[in-house]
Amino acid sequence: MTSPETESPRTPPRPVRRADWRGQAPIVAVIALGGALGACARYAIALHWPAGPGGFPWGTFWTNVAGCAAIGVLMILITDVWVAHRLVRPFFGTGVLGGFTTFSTYAVDIQRLVDGGHARVGLAYLAATLLAALTAVQVGATLARRALKWRQS
Repeated sequence: MTSPETESPRTPPRPVRRADWRGQAPIVAVIALGGALGACARYAIALHWPAGPGGFPWGTFWTNVAGCAAIGVLMILITDVWVAHRLVRPFFGTGVLGGFTTFSTYAVDIQRLVDGGHARVGLAYLAATLLAALTAVQVGATLARRALKWRQS
């Protein structure tokens, strides 16, 4: 006879959910493809508009602002205008625009500015980017809505 302490309960093996993965694989693929495209565009801007030591990182700033405005427009288009294919939002929203906007570089830029003795520039960059990015999303969405109303009139 075995005691409850020596008995090991058997747990049935978990079934492999291949159907779930097959459903998610196209989404992951379009996010990766879109992210690569967006990141390449962002990198090209960084190469052509580098920030000097201690200088305000204008390239990253305007990349983030433009990307946020585009996110505002995209969200209105795919929610209010047409029923988009299920891969449009992951490709453009998460992939392309997620790869294009670069809030990780934003954080690194702030840290470099502060570490380099340019704390005021770093704090100005921190506040300006946050305010401009949030405003850009709102402006992009508002302009898209107005354009749609004008078009429908």
